[in-house]
Amino acid sequence: MRSVLPVIAALLSWVGAPGSSPAQDSRTATEAIIRDYMAAHPDEVGAIVRDYFIKHPEAVGQILAELMKHRSSVSASASAAARPGPDSGVIRANAAELYASPHQVTLGDPQGEVTLVEFFDYNCGFCKRALVDTLALLRDEPRLKLVLKEFPILGPGSTEAARVAIAARMQDPAKYLAFHQELLGAPGVATEQKALDAAKDQGFDMARLAKDMTSDEVAITIGEDTKLASALGISGTPSYVIGKDVIVGAIGADALKAHIKLAREASRSAQ
Repeated sequence: MRSVLPVIAALLSWVGAPGSSPAQDSRTATEAIIRDYMAAHPDEVGAIVRDYFIKHPEAVGQILAELMKHRSSVSASASAAARPGPDSGVIRANAAELYASPHQVTLGDPQGEVTLVEFFDYNCGFCKRALVDTLALLRDEPRLKLVLKEFPILGPGSTEAARVAIAARMQDPAKYLAFHQELLGAPGVATEQKALDAAKDQGFDMARLAKDMTSDEVAITIGEDTKLASALGISGTPSYVIGKDVIVGAIGADALKAHIKLAREASRSAQ
């Protein structure tokens, strides 16, 4: 029962550093009381949490997803600050699969002068926030080719959602963006059922979708994207590849546009 206490402590630690407002001071005091109680009554707290998880097993997956998202975001921030991107030769060596794979989703201008590749996970909170950036780029950068790579790293729900998404892409690429917006923009944890509901809402043939979800294409797509991520040193989402750069984290539409501008200028000067 004591094993659940680190989970609770980790969740409590995410609220951030205390501030000066009355609400923040109150929250900080409450946290201190909770931590003191946990330290003094570990078995009692463990029993409460154990009983809760037995009654609500879905909460285990939700907590694990949040823990992994938090760990990924911290790792991504540290990586972005501490390590250089991969050698440009690695990007060139993987260019065919990275930019023109038959297993990817391509949005925007398929012949765009600049290509932006995004690795994402349907259960990534930062990917959800970055959805508005994706839509802004599609709206404001008409000559941009935007490639989406399934990178389900946040548990079984992510993999299940990715399987549905790949089947949706296989069936009707023109409907994919609407499906993608609905599923990635939905609150809560992404699951196979949520993905199926989104596909149904967007008018997909559900019988064909179920068949395609079991096809080799699903495993091939996820395997290829995972291999690419490994080659590029990508371990968190969202991550982007543009020009010679790998960008880790939801840096916002304006920052992405700045990278697009640099890649466009480099492309034109090389011609």
